[in-house]
Amino acid sequence: MIQTRLTENLNIDHPIIQAPMAFAAGGTLASSVSNSGGLGLIGGGYGDKNWIVEQFDIASPAAVGCGLITWSLKEKPDLLSVIIEKKPKAIFLSFGNPRPFANQIRDANIPLICQVQTIADARSALDSGADIIVAQGSEAGGHGEERATITLVPEVADLLSAHYPLALLCAAGGIADGRGLAAALMLGADGVVIGSRFWATHEASVHPNMHNQALTANGDMTIRSSVMDIARHLNWPNRYTARVLANSFTDRWHLNIDELKKVADTEAQRWSDAWINGDTAIANTFVGEATGLVDSIVSAEECMLSIVNDAKNLLSKQWS
Repeated sequence: MIQTRLTENLNIDHPIIQAPMAFAAGGTLASSVSNSGGLGLIGGGYGDKNWIVEQFDIASPAAVGCGLITWSLKEKPDLLSVIIEKKPKAIFLSFGNPRPFANQIRDANIPLICQVQTIADARSALDSGADIIVAQGSEAGGHGEERATITLVPEVADLLSAHYPLALLCAAGGIADGRGLAAALMLGADGVVIGSRFWATHEASVHPNMHNQALTANGDMTIRSSVMDIARHLNWPNRYTARVLANSFTDRWHLNIDELKKVADTEAQRWSDAWINGDTAIANTFVGEATGLVDSIVSAEECMLSIVNDAKNLLSKQWS
């Protein structure tokens, strides 16, 4: 085990939280991660209440949390009460102002995790009462912004040390092995949030074609773009783009946003059908730059143990 303030506060064995990846992180993955000594999170995504409840039932009796897209939760605020009734181990809010929901979460004695991409957002989340800050770099798969993990994490660590010493810090973005965990701890984090590596596990709800594509890709083959959201009619704030594997769809539309908007209705159905069928030429594979560090699909437990053991070995080395 690697003990940190995160393991002590969440009563987990390893300082690893599995990212609440929309669509990919269901109850099976979340429970497997929690049962392996980390904290697994159900990816609540865009707020499908029935699906979220079903995933909590699948995960039971494992102690799991739930992640939500904050701007989407604002459109369905009653969903938060439904999730609180499931007694999650933590609630993870990303991409929006957490303040409207913070008191309700804290009143339920549930740890509040807030993912941020800027120092300004970190201050806002901390002032809202966040217990754990996740500093997410642009290397991460899915939605995010522009800061790099290796500079954002220590800057947030310094902020916490000076003004919010009780708050905990996790690093996210590009972390997929023991080197990433060890590096994050050296940068001042109490733990890490890992997405792409857990995405590449048997328990994740991912089409096999997308798994296969990710195994042959490297970080150079990813792109940050908004075309997937435009095609899917998702009202993401302009500040956020998503990192995915580039394909013919992004090649066609990434520099032609205005034209895409004109045919978005047609493209939405085309993209949705491709997602269901695993057509990776049209539907983008949501994975981060860490795809270049992933060469096999393994179990969540094997993934967890490999990361922890490699990090322990690195941290125990005596450098001369």
